[in-house]
Amino acid sequence: MRVVAGQFKGRRLAGPKGGAARPTSDKVREALFSILGPVDGLRVLDLFAGTGALGIEALSRGAAYVVFVERDSRMRAVLRSNLEVVAGEDGQAGRTTVSGGDALDYLRRAAYAEHFDLVLLDPPYADAENLSDPLAAALSPLLAPGARIVAECDRRSPLMLEEAPQEASQTGFSLLSERRYGDTLLRILQAPSDETYSNQD
Repeated sequence: MRVVAGQFKGRRLAGPKGGAARPTSDKVREALFSILGPVDGLRVLDLFAGTGALGIEALSRGAAYVVFVERDSRMRAVLRSNLEVVAGEDGQAGRTTVSGGDALDYLRRAAYAEHFDLVLLDPPYADAENLSDPLAAALSPLLAPGARIVAECDRRSPLMLEEAPQEASQTGFSLLSERRYGDTLLRILQAPSDETYSNQD
């Protein structure tokens, strides 16, 4: 696994041992960031981070700050090692935070304290369908206006954040793009913009 583009292009990242995780392939990462376009200056949340490959790719391409959330201690060790490979030696440590614990617990703790421009979601495929509603609710307070959310999931059990029930005063996420790569489905959604909120007044 390598960083595809940007400041750390070509740096080799460690992968999980024994099938403990399912890292996003270089091909899918390259396709994803091609769809997203420039990420310079964005504040990024890499939830269910695993090896950190998605967040590190964003960092390499100019993201201002990346928070990695991973509950498995063994995977966090791999993630920290990968950050040392790309960020530590270049003095980029101030641009990253690694958090342990459950993803939903992190979102609830961080609500109203953090605001992200881009969220990268790659939960265990088997959990994706059941996570759609709680993730949509917990993410909303942490998103900057117009923030984008990337959901990587199995095409047979997709993460459908835009179908989560919304309070009457809220506008849900809108689907911007959906691409399939084998059994992997990339879904890119967007949070409401300032204009959307103001039109509700």
